[in-house]
Amino acid sequence: MYIVLSIIAFGILIAVHELGHFTAAKLLKVRVKEFAIGMGPKLLKKQGKETLYSLRVLPFGGFCAMDEDTASDDPRAFTSQKRWRRVIILASGSLANIIIALIIIIILTLGETWFVGTTIVDLADGFPNRGENGLMPGDTLLSMNGERLYYSDDFLMFIGLAENSGNSRVDLVVRRGDEKVTLNDFPLERREYMLDGEMRLRFGITFNLIEGTLAEQLRYASYRTMNFVRLIRVSLAQLISGAAGFRDLSGPVGIVDAMNTVGQKSPTVGIALGNIAFFTAFIGVNLAIMNMLPIPALDGGRILFLFIGWVIEKILRRRLDPKYEGYIHAGAMVLLFGLMILVLASDVLKLVGGRLS
Repeated sequence: MYIVLSIIAFGILIAVHELGHFTAAKLLKVRVKEFAIGMGPKLLKKQGKETLYSLRVLPFGGFCAMDEDTASDDPRAFTSQKRWRRVIILASGSLANIIIALIIIIILTLGETWFVGTTIVDLADGFPNRGENGLMPGDTLLSMNGERLYYSDDFLMFIGLAENSGNSRVDLVVRRGDEKVTLNDFPLERREYMLDGEMRLRFGITFNLIEGTLAEQLRYASYRTMNFVRLIRVSLAQLISGAAGFRDLSGPVGIVDAMNTVGQKSPTVGIALGNIAFFTAFIGVNLAIMNMLPIPALDGGRILFLFIGWVIEKILRRRLDPKYEGYIHAGAMVLLFGLMILVLASDVLKLVGGRLS
């Protein structure tokens, strides 16, 4: 059941992305030749007044065809539009994914009665580095390793990233009274502390509770969505630096398997559905950010080429033929498909290996 739900959720994210392009194009009176959900052969199709609507076999992918790489005398063609209009259309797919992710998080957050902040109300007995040169009750943690902290979730996320890199020391900035205190190379590690009569592995810090008013629920949902963006930025930095490798990448198969695992490990069906929805929101933000990277064939790459074309036209006083940009995007698309095949093979191998182990 969770596999089916995961496939549906992933398909919805793709549909929402393409719907963002489609809606922006229609609002700007740009001609759309075909709006497709899925890839491969057509399962269903319906010809509208000017747009062919189709549902295709493979649930991963989709497109909104507007002849982006062909010069046209049609004033309603995509390439005939002013650059700012084309930028809006190209960016609307990612914007739609961000909006749907935010809506999902808001729905999941509504009804929460309390949130955990970053102001320390208590430190466990035996907590090291307590005092003026360390942490004290009343301190508010403002940032960790240069990343702003809004809720305890942020604290756990960034301390977790530090732990994964093998470092239990972090740079903290705390507000103590009316001043800010910087604690560089501060040791923070999990130890066994007594909690509710049991010894538990924790950091020994108790943070304040924030009442879950409607305004606070909306604020928390907004920050949580923003944190997805920050986590993706950090992950991309790890890929560039080599801290993360090829095997850490996942494609549709890996994502669906991860969603399925999240569902299966949840204690109840209700919690499983909530966790899958939360994961779907994260993937939606991931899809939005990745599509806006300045890489040819992606939306961000097309926006970059619009800027490059504008610069060249200002210098050479002539408009470039869109077909040359199309050649670059086509070549990049071939490379991206090759990468997708490699990631797919990696996902399958990891999936088979996990099932056999």
